[in-house]
Amino acid sequence: MSVNKKQRRINWHNVLTGAILFAAGDSIGALLTGGFLYQRMLGMMLLGGSLYAWEIPAYFAHLQCRFNKRGLLNAFKRTLAAGLFFNPLWIARHFVFIKLFSGQWQTISPDILVIATESFIFCFPFSLLVNYLIQNVISLRKRFLVSSVYSALTVIYFALSEVLFAVAG
Repeated sequence: MSVNKKQRRINWHNVLTGAILFAAGDSIGALLTGGFLYQRMLGMMLLGGSLYAWEIPAYFAHLQCRFNKRGLLNAFKRTLAAGLFFNPLWIARHFVFIKLFSGQWQTISPDILVIATESFIFCFPFSLLVNYLIQNVISLRKRFLVSSVYSALTVIYFALSEVLFAVAG
């Protein structure tokens, strides 16, 4: 089978992994902040099982090919490239999807980019550590699964932080 045909096949494991983990993480975060909606959960299932299930593993495979040599320099390049993939624009796009799935399209504004940038900056040091492990320790076949678990935990953490800071403040 040629590489092109193999790349076009649907990876049902990634579809199910993305649908379940992205929806679960977002739903737990939404429950913690009082923003749970079934339509949002279904939207996140669709997003996690389609776009994210395709683009994230494809990017990880690209990194594996691009920086396929052993050594600390290539490990660092894979780590940095993976960390930068989930940049403020990617995070803002994710927030826009959440707003759309929640029926809050009228609240979409450029402020989302500010929040996404702050989220990115705050998480980047820890994200580099996790992405180092994902890109250099975990096999390519399992990277989307591990990355999805990390993403689900990150969403829960942000929701929990929002609740704790509201109580403390």
